[in-house]
Amino acid sequence: MDYFGRHEGGERAILVHLEVRQIADPDDLEEFKLLVDSAGAQQLAVITGSRQKPDAKYFIGSGKAQEIAEQVQALEADIVIFNHSLTPSQERNLETLLQCRVLDRTGLILDIFAQRARTYEGKLQVELAQLNHLATRLVRGWTHLERQKGGIGLRGPGETQLETDRRLLQIRVSQLKARLDKVKQTRAQGRAKRQKSDVLTISLVGYTNAGKSSLFNRLVDEDIYAADQLFATLDPTLRRMDWQGVGRVVLVDTVGFVRHLPHELVESFHATLEETLEADLLLHVIDSSSPDMHEQIKAVKEVLSEIDNHVPVLNVYNKIDITGEPAQINYSGPGVPSRVYVSAKADLGMSMLHTAVQQLLTGKLNTFEITLPFNAGNLKNELYRLDVVEQESYDEQGHEVLTLRLPSDKLQQLLGQANIDPLSVLPKDQAELLIPTLEPFEKQLKADQEAKAALLDLEADFEAPDFEPAADWPEDDDILR
Repeated sequence: MDYFGRHEGGERAILVHLEVRQIADPDDLEEFKLLVDSAGAQQLAVITGSRQKPDAKYFIGSGKAQEIAEQVQALEADIVIFNHSLTPSQERNLETLLQCRVLDRTGLILDIFAQRARTYEGKLQVELAQLNHLATRLVRGWTHLERQKGGIGLRGPGETQLETDRRLLQIRVSQLKARLDKVKQTRAQGRAKRQKSDVLTISLVGYTNAGKSSLFNRLVDEDIYAADQLFATLDPTLRRMDWQGVGRVVLVDTVGFVRHLPHELVESFHATLEETLEADLLLHVIDSSSPDMHEQIKAVKEVLSEIDNHVPVLNVYNKIDITGEPAQINYSGPGVPSRVYVSAKADLGMSMLHTAVQQLLTGKLNTFEITLPFNAGNLKNELYRLDVVEQESYDEQGHEVLTLRLPSDKLQQLLGQANIDPLSVLPKDQAELLIPTLEPFEKQLKADQEAKAALLDLEADFEAPDFEPAADWPEDDDILR
């Protein structure tokens, strides 16, 4: 029997989902269907089954494989997509039996990423991931790859077609890695510039289709592409914005995560995920309306642990317009928010999200009533730019009195930059909030320094008495005569 060649790709697909008891965390069937829809395939049928453990030859067993082959013939399917990771030999055996293309879950996700990549960096990363995935599958369905040239004058050590393809593939992988290194350097320079200018970075992370892009659009007041499908956004998007009480920040919308994200993608997208590592705060956007919410949270945490993330995280429970939960902030400690419940689509709880981020990035919020001097125009402009002014009035002398809502550390910093003494512009009880709390040894050191200074002043009074000479005091020349 002649060995078949690879079939051309198509869009008419049969889906295969197997419940394997040995797999503790199985992939979700509904999510698999959404992935297939995102890839643009037409679903002809869904074939399910269960096994104690995967079959070494077909993964699904010979009986189920024959059932799929009959469905392929009856429905004239172009491709069979498995909701599992298949070995190269299993793909090869299935294609031989089914006489059509076979794609596993990893290949499906890679195909979606290839469709959605738009930027230069995104295309490089997708191609690198595809080549790493293809490296172990070059022998699949290709008989000519095992042949060597023969004939008179052509015999010798030679090189098989398979070895040639592997060598060319390795050359291309090296080229892609070199180009991505340059992109990585460019990103590092951009991050260094932002850090030098003290611009904070906030990254949106979360499971795919959790509403990250919708929340991003709501925060920056733009219309970045967002859709109700998996991996609608692939390339990271950065925008500058003014965050209330914090100042200028850079907001980053990153690619969505998914359960059992292919290892090739985690490696190739590491340069993009570094934007997450270098952020000052992560907003973990969670689809609170999803029945698999806890599994999705676990999947995101697993990916973050793979890239060794140590950035503070604020959980943002999105889509409360569906769940009916009230907009609120939950705290893990005094002034330390851990959860915020919002709806990006219905514009619910956005002010609470601003407050929670402000508290995490700058500290506990306090209310101050500051009386501005007439020459404090720059300070006034900065307070309004930070959007921390809640009320404005004037006192009897005509000085402007502002009611502020911001952390004491931030106000202390602003007054120090303006060279203004807190006691001169704030009530005494509020000004004391700006005085740092001293440790016992610091209090003792300060007391010793004040005592020493007082002693030096006393000695100076004895050594140089302050007196005025009498009017009839004789001149030096008179005394000498």
